[in-house]
Amino acid sequence: MTTAPGMTAAPADSPGFADSPAASDRALADAASADRPLRVALLSYRSKPHCGGQGIYLRHLSRELAALGHHVEVFSGQPYPELEPGPALRAVPSLDLYRDDDPFRTPGLSEYRDWVDVLEVGMMWTAAFPEPLTFSIRALRQMRARQADFDIVHDNQVLAYGMLGIPRLGLPLITSIHHPISVDRRIELAQATGFQRIAKRRWYSFVRMQARVARRVGTVLTGSQSSRTDIITDFKVAPEDVRVVPLGVDTRLFHPRPGERVPGSIVAVASADSPVKGVPTLLRAFAKVATERDATLTVVGKPAPGGPTEQLIGELSLGDRVRFVTGISDADLASLVASAEIAVVPSLYEGFSLPAVEHMASGTPLIATRTGALPEVTGDAAVLVAPGDAEELAAAIRRLQDSPGERHRLAELALRRVQERFAWTTVARATVAEYRRVIAEAGPRAAAPGRAGAAGAADADR
Repeated sequence: MTTAPGMTAAPADSPGFADSPAASDRALADAASADRPLRVALLSYRSKPHCGGQGIYLRHLSRELAALGHHVEVFSGQPYPELEPGPALRAVPSLDLYRDDDPFRTPGLSEYRDWVDVLEVGMMWTAAFPEPLTFSIRALRQMRARQADFDIVHDNQVLAYGMLGIPRLGLPLITSIHHPISVDRRIELAQATGFQRIAKRRWYSFVRMQARVARRVGTVLTGSQSSRTDIITDFKVAPEDVRVVPLGVDTRLFHPRPGERVPGSIVAVASADSPVKGVPTLLRAFAKVATERDATLTVVGKPAPGGPTEQLIGELSLGDRVRFVTGISDADLASLVASAEIAVVPSLYEGFSLPAVEHMASGTPLIATRTGALPEVTGDAAVLVAPGDAEELAAAIRRLQDSPGERHRLAELALRRVQERFAWTTVARATVAEYRRVIAEAGPRAAAPGRAGAAGAADADR
């Protein structure tokens, strides 16, 4: 068996090692049993470690799967995840064209390794987003080289053509869709004007590919009933293929810290310039509150220099009453969330919202928008307001500021809800149950190892 550079192949006597179709079938039967540890390949085209749901999901799920005794290898492009002890990271490097310190960069000639790199740059130069597609092709190569080493492949919302080649290698595949990006596209196109609309349509052209792939990959996991409905509606995935496994929160980090609340402090965790996250609404609401009260707002996110968020802060004359923080450690983020008097999730849409659950786990009274999965996630443990309504949001902030009793009530309800519903260990166990179901349903391997390359490449090269 050929092993990709920098990777360790499973020994020939390891459980489930497959060197023939019969051995592959036995491996599937063993992996489907209720007690055998699984060998899991987790794929993610980018895994930003401290913000962005995909990277956070990857870090926590991989840790808990390993803690349950499963062998987990994470295959990721840049930015790479920061994994905890247990899972192993396997780098699948891209050209990293969107790095924070040099976005939309032009690589030097010496950086090009093959035709996939040329495709990646060509798509960027024509205003498309190439990372899902190019990562999927590279990941398919990795899986082809190591198809005997895993019982199942878990796609963390790559949803690109290369993923269709993985089942043809004889590897069962399961896919997480946190929410269909078609929703982000609709919101951004509704707010764009002129040439911006053309550029946005081109940027989001990968969504059509994701919908096509989603209909063909089999089982899809998502975090909420709201997202399930959107996936079925927007991507036309068969309802029986979409299964709900709620996400979790790391209560080792996110928990109440008595005596650390800062009076008047408001916190939000949101991509600063993404229209779907509702930061402009929050800034307008905060500006109304700040005219009559001593309040501060901290947004965990990074606005583009001179971009729409920075411009709005100037227009609202908020000055040093708003600060943005980015790149902070998990411990610092947890401390910040637990120190706030009020937390806000002002999104125009959420497929789940890990920040909302982290606020709840910290006992920080939460105001969230009545949209997407947020009502489902928060239940009665948050104040809900209309998305995009700065007046209603400002009024809700004032009411909570004026009512210590209401803040205490919401905190208690939130802590109880987190304990009952959102533990990562529970998420991992439910995910493993889905792995075993998919493995059992896969039946005999579709092809002997080493014989699926041409079929996989055909899809990857589309």
